[in-house]
Amino acid sequence: MSRPFVQVDVFTSTPYGGNALAVVLDGAGLTTEEMQRFAAWTNLAETTFLLPPDDPAADYRVRIFTPTVELPFAGHPTLGSCHAWLEAGGVPRTAGEVVQQCAAGLVRVRETGEGPAFEAPPLLRSGPVEEPLVERIAESLGIGRDEIVDAEWADNGPGWVAVLLADAEAVLALRPGPVPHDVGVAGPYPEGSPCAFEVRAFTPVHGTTVEDPVTGSLNASLAQWLLRTGRAKAPYVASQGTVLGRSGRVRVTEEDGGVWVGGSVVTCVSGRAEL
Repeated sequence: MSRPFVQVDVFTSTPYGGNALAVVLDGAGLTTEEMQRFAAWTNLAETTFLLPPDDPAADYRVRIFTPTVELPFAGHPTLGSCHAWLEAGGVPRTAGEVVQQCAAGLVRVRETGEGPAFEAPPLLRSGPVEEPLVERIAESLGIGRDEIVDAEWADNGPGWVAVLLADAEAVLALRPGPVPHDVGVAGPYPEGSPCAFEVRAFTPVHGTTVEDPVTGSLNASLAQWLLRTGRAKAPYVASQGTVLGRSGRVRVTEEDGGVWVGGSVVTCVSGRAEL
């Protein structure tokens, strides 16, 4: 069956500068196996499928797949799916705010003047990281343990370990080997810079390390940690993807007692897919 399909670029206003996402706008009737097979074929970090919601409070339901597994929640698929749904004519129940249903629950997404923004979900795990794991992470990043300023669990679904280095220059200089866990690294830019932090995301895949261009879930959990500990003040902008030749920009704000993570989204490909 031919289904409407788009490929969008998230966390950028310039096409091909952010993180790509494939969106099947009508996933009704597809099995999990069919969705997973298509996600493996697109070979993007994530592919999403939009469905009618089960929850009456939601505007639509989304299923999120990497090439190998389904995710309960992810940030750039949330923003990209919302953009695609609205662009395809979706009308939210509440003007200016979309409620997305995913396996992790309901996620609020607001339209801002600079693209959509989602409310960061509660952390599933926080607190100090076991010292042996911190030492292994330092070794995998090719740095000394003493170069890690702090590390904390920042798990909002994907399972991130957040690592803070002294500055953005140290983050950009990393050339990691195989990491033992999903690791997000941040370092501050000098005060007055256009961006407050440089962020990089590393994931272990079959004994190697894959770097994600721009990562919404990581920036959401990092923001909750950095704001709580006084290392950041909202609003701020984080840069990600620089080493990969991307120009991702993630905007973090605090509103209504929550942390909101947003960025621009542009549609790069539109058409139909045979599924």
